[in-house]
Amino acid sequence: MENWKDKFRYDPLPKLLSTESYAIRYFTRKKLLEEKVEPVKILWKLSEVEIILKKQQADNSWKYPSSKKDLRLQENYNQLETYRQLGFLIEKYGFNNQHQSIQKAAEYLFSFQSEEGDFRGIYGYQYSPNYTAGIMELLIKAGYNKDPRIEKGFNWLLSVRQDDGGWAVPIRTNNAKWSEVMDSDEILQPKRKKPFSYMITGVVLRAFAAHPDFRNLEEAKLAGELLASRFFKADKYPDRKAVDYWFRVSFPFWFTDIISSLDTLFYLGFPSSHSQIKMALETLRDRQLENGLWDLKLLKTKDKDLSLRIALAICWIFKNYY
Repeated sequence: MENWKDKFRYDPLPKLLSTESYAIRYFTRKKLLEEKVEPVKILWKLSEVEIILKKQQADNSWKYPSSKKDLRLQENYNQLETYRQLGFLIEKYGFNNQHQSIQKAAEYLFSFQSEEGDFRGIYGYQYSPNYTAGIMELLIKAGYNKDPRIEKGFNWLLSVRQDDGGWAVPIRTNNAKWSEVMDSDEILQPKRKKPFSYMITGVVLRAFAAHPDFRNLEEAKLAGELLASRFFKADKYPDRKAVDYWFRVSFPFWFTDIISSLDTLFYLGFPSSHSQIKMALETLRDRQLENGLWDLKLLKTKDKDLSLRIALAICWIFKNYY
């Protein structure tokens, strides 16, 4: 039987296993090689993790880094930073709600959930299906999938879809200027006849893909087909218009790129034989370098191990599909 590693041009495992990063070696052994490893809590004691945990504030948030003392709505910027730091802990180090810091951060984020079900504040009073779903994705992965507040969030996401079945930011479908609506208490409703945004739809679907029940909804699979149909094409809206945004990647996933999309679509049930999936996997294979890593544009490069984390994510995708 052909091994998933045989799909690559070069073996990426030597790079992953020789890194100084204990966490990367740990997940390589556990997820890719299926070796018996120590419980994941061993990662929670790493020195780089302790640095993150010590910065959690008394109100359970992480402070947004800024030199401006009068930063607008600092509380909501802290919401954004808490979402970011939660992603580091959960995705890089396997944290879940057995840890007190995650419990506290979760309640802090849930405090921004509106009566409608969305998580509000990062776009001022305006709807943000992408940040709502991004926060939900992490909370689900941390163990909150059965929390009724998560179901409430999904119900809201399903209620604000475009007519074509995907998602877009209402600010964009209304052709509004960010500077004019961010401080307005009038909430813009989505113009549903406008087309979906692949960038927003890809982020929203990560929440569905993470949930063992909601990933099976027909609405999610329909939106998955829409996302796949836009591979290596420009978005309909100006935020990430250039085609090369598909190859600008980060980990934890932030925007929608080819890696985050392939990961999402696997959990939504898309097979490697799907024409768009097959094309995307072949494109990734062809971008592999001789050192086993990938020729991709790395975003958020403060992480010196980002290229290895991207390689690990790609390996996990190929192992799943093949």
